[in-house]
Amino acid sequence: MGRVTSVDLSPRPIEAMSPRQLERRRSLIAAALALVTETGVEKLQMKQVCERSGVALGTAYRYFSSKEHLLATAIAEWHRLLLVDLACEPRGLPGPKAPREPAERMLRFVRDGMRAYQRQPELARLRVSVAASTDPFASEALQGMARADALALQAVMAEVPPTESALVSQIVAHAWQGELTAWVTGRATLGDARRRLEDVVRLVLAPYGAA
Repeated sequence: MGRVTSVDLSPRPIEAMSPRQLERRRSLIAAALALVTETGVEKLQMKQVCERSGVALGTAYRYFSSKEHLLATAIAEWHRLLLVDLACEPRGLPGPKAPREPAERMLRFVRDGMRAYQRQPELARLRVSVAASTDPFASEALQGMARADALALQAVMAEVPPTESALVSQIVAHAWQGELTAWVTGRATLGDARRRLEDVVRLVLAPYGAA
């Protein structure tokens, strides 16, 4: 019997993609986000994403190992852009309106973040659904999102010592994910979820100034 040669089915690394390939990848992500917003996570199929993006189904799997990988990458990219917007807003406020204490800035950050997910409830459901994925490539995308969260949250509280801000940012990020999950799954109203998240922020940042 001949020896069976294993085939590497891993998606192509981003750094090895050509500009044309990167554009196809962006088209797949954009199509996935649009379809999730229109029809929800549960009904989405890779075939629909390919039809919307104009990328052949076989080609799509060169970029994403599975639907879960694509969806995890899509929500990670959307969340990354959200973090950029959130990080800019508190610093851009003029004069006395600018939050001075770390707790004040963090409260504004998470309030605006929750409002963004309130405006896009299907993307909140997407974030919650992919969090349970066991696909290794989806997990890698989610780890990237967690790193982006940590950097953005630590930037909001620059006065806090680095060793402490790392722990605080982790606590706030976990609370944010937990309250989004409680809201999406119907275990809490959005108002209750937001209040609990703000309570966590006040508690962990209390030593660095009142809010």
